[in-house]
Amino acid sequence: MSHVVSPLRHVLIEGNKSYHNITEDLCSPTEKAPTREWYIAFLLSTAFFGLYIFTIVWTVWKGIGVWGANRTINWAWDITNFVWWIGIGHAGTLISAILLLFRQRWRTGVNRAAEAMTIFAVVCAGQFPIFHMGRVWLAFFIFPFPNTRGPLWANFNSPLLWDVFAISTYFSVSLLFWYTGLVPDLATVRDRATGFRKKMYEYASFGWTGSAKHWQRWESLSLILAGLSTPLVLSVHTIVSFDFATSVIPGWHTTIFPPYFVAGAIFSGFAMVLTLMLITRKVLKLEEYITLNHIESMNKVIVLTGTIVGVAYLTELFIAWYSGYIYEQFAFYNRVFGVYWWSYFGMMFCNVVSPQLFWSRKIRRSIWWTFFLSIVVNIGMWFERFVIIATTLARDYLPSSWSYYSPTWVEIGIFTGTMGLFFFLYLIFTRVAPVVAVAEVKSILKVAGSQYIGPNAKHGHGHDHHDSKSVPTHRTEEEA
Repeated sequence: MSHVVSPLRHVLIEGNKSYHNITEDLCSPTEKAPTREWYIAFLLSTAFFGLYIFTIVWTVWKGIGVWGANRTINWAWDITNFVWWIGIGHAGTLISAILLLFRQRWRTGVNRAAEAMTIFAVVCAGQFPIFHMGRVWLAFFIFPFPNTRGPLWANFNSPLLWDVFAISTYFSVSLLFWYTGLVPDLATVRDRATGFRKKMYEYASFGWTGSAKHWQRWESLSLILAGLSTPLVLSVHTIVSFDFATSVIPGWHTTIFPPYFVAGAIFSGFAMVLTLMLITRKVLKLEEYITLNHIESMNKVIVLTGTIVGVAYLTELFIAWYSGYIYEQFAFYNRVFGVYWWSYFGMMFCNVVSPQLFWSRKIRRSIWWTFFLSIVVNIGMWFERFVIIATTLARDYLPSSWSYYSPTWVEIGIFTGTMGLFFFLYLIFTRVAPVVAVAEVKSILKVAGSQYIGPNAKHGHGHDHHDSKSVPTHRTEEEA
């Protein structure tokens, strides 16, 4: 991994970054007053969060008749947005778990924010199926508990129930993984804090002292949680795809959906991580920690997964033609040339054509191109979910059942409101904990088993007394 780690190490060393400097750079955003840009973003996200609260209360009070869903297209924006948010939540666990197991050190600059993004995205996603039920106060029907409800026992044959178990497990393990990684850095912030703030971080860090035993147990727990999380990355969106693939509706009943959905989830998740990290990089001035090497590595993953998604699109078209089944052929003909043709071509352009620009190294390493294309990819992945759901249901077997769907202001408000909720939670997170993992960045400065001694180093070791809690001093040079 030296081709990835070394450039970041060189950036830090050439910038005379000692352990103390790293602590100051990464912890100060949680201690200093927020910037003007942070306040503007927070006010905007709070406004959209308020819109979300209003539209959710309106939905519960009036019923889901205020949505644009109809008898033909009864899965509409709510399920589209549910699958979209779940897909975004995939990248965090992928970056943290799988890349940790494969010792990919380029994850260091982005894994913390990606893990937080996973938690917040799953929070946004989980609300759509609940409110889609209509009577949200009866949502407990999805949980199996002692059979006092007679015929209302949970249906274990339904992939919708599989979703409940898969997503709740995914959320629980991801939350544990995220918080476990935070503990050493929370201890660092604790040692720098005073008064009530110090006491709160003391509780949050669980008495972390930075001893060799603590580091050993921390790394063992991280590997165990990474091992548990890795199959979840594959299983969660696979089970989400079963919502469609186990049906008998043309356009849905296909075996390609599980790998197709997983690749698409990683594709959209990495795009959202890039969007967030480029903004964070600029606002919090973390250019030396979220480097162009990190951005380029993530863009390479986007090229790979985007190409896989493109192959899946073409495979669907080929199989529909090759099957000779007129209803399957009509479903895909309708996607391309039907009333929703604009969403299909938007999906193809955003998800298949635009990522190919990243074959150019100049574009892969361009901040503005990366930011623009990351947004384009997320728009395209939303179109993909809309195409799968709305265009398939709009034209059923019976022409008398054909219909057209368009969202109401309530649905638009809920969707944009969940974006406000997402950024509201993320901005609060940037004020509570370091966005970049302090301890893992410091491990990059391990040179020949000793700490880097720069011109700005203190105490002759390049760190001050605040840093001892956040440096895995027992790591070897090979591990670092």
